[in-house]
Amino acid sequence: MSTADAVDPATTDSATAGPSDPSPPDLTVAERAAPPATLPEVHADGLTWRGARREDAPAVLTILNHLAAADNAPFRWSLAEIEERLAAPYRDLDRDFLLGVDGTGALHAFADVHTPPGDETVARAILQGGVHPTRRGEGIGRELLAWQIARGRQKLAASALADRRVPAWLVVHMEDEAPETLGHTFERAGFAAQRYYSDLRRDLSRPIPPVVAPPSDSTLRLVPWTPELDEPTRLARNDAFRDHWGSQPQTRETWAEDRSAFMPAWTYLVVDDAPDVAALLSSPDTDEETAAALRAGDPLVVAYQVASKYVEDFEVRGFTFGYSDNVGVRRAYRGRGLAPAVMAAGMRAMADDGMQYAALDVDTENPSGAVGLYAALGYEKQGGSRMLTIEL
Repeated sequence: MSTADAVDPATTDSATAGPSDPSPPDLTVAERAAPPATLPEVHADGLTWRGARREDAPAVLTILNHLAAADNAPFRWSLAEIEERLAAPYRDLDRDFLLGVDGTGALHAFADVHTPPGDETVARAILQGGVHPTRRGEGIGRELLAWQIARGRQKLAASALADRRVPAWLVVHMEDEAPETLGHTFERAGFAAQRYYSDLRRDLSRPIPPVVAPPSDSTLRLVPWTPELDEPTRLARNDAFRDHWGSQPQTRETWAEDRSAFMPAWTYLVVDDAPDVAALLSSPDTDEETAAALRAGDPLVVAYQVASKYVEDFEVRGFTFGYSDNVGVRRAYRGRGLAPAVMAAGMRAMADDGMQYAALDVDTENPSGAVGLYAALGYEKQGGSRMLTIEL
């Protein structure tokens, strides 16, 4: 499944508050979450409800792909992605998942609620799931969503940000082409659209811009991804997206997720071999993890394009493509043409491997100029999605 972490749509990725949160809330996250002592029951003829188990991955894969087809999503999940989700150490399989199964053990409804462990300035509970198309129209979806909202409130009240006075959101995502009934279900529950994303693609049969490496007398190098540069790339991503609305840092564990489709051969970075460490350490924009890495003499990634190959999506979209999961430039290094360099290198590698298109998603209000950059590189809009929230 291709995701839009290139623009961090949760999110997703200014970063500290949404437009309706101009000042810190008066109450803590836990006070505003008002967590219920018990969760509402979900009623459905012939179904029993339980948490998840890691061996449920094939059944969860099947229902999620049925939901994706019914809701006109331009992607499909892979078994490896589901296995990664169920293995995530911060997810409570018994309490954060709800599965509705019939007497044969077949799965007819699925719900998942999680709070990303890296959140620092916005507390988020992200809700995913749905009801198998053959059981829609029975009211199960509304009750399942009510369960998710209640569990989301519990998760927020127990999160690391529970005692903080920061924005708190219940979050769902929806494709623009999803059935109207899905949007109405969210709206009746109190969700409202907060952000919009464009699904872009670029025909790789057209001439690709030349890969312009940094000048030979520069301390910057354009290089392919290697394992030892993965952690420096995570730190670069966190710096690059700190000024993006709603974005939160990626921890080591969340960064390591969703890598089953990762393509090192399509992933390019710019490294600064001789950064001005004193200037960076004195800058208020340098985060603590980057500062520690600089003091340790670790490599400094300053621009990157992380790419994946989502084979399951090819048939749905009708073409083969390489997907840019995440693209960014450290703020201290912007304005040097580094984003076009890593993008062009990635596109050329995708084309060399026989891909027909390059694809990505972008926040339509991205503050870094990414929308204009992608247009200049030949990307065109193919579809879109949106993030909806209940702001507590």
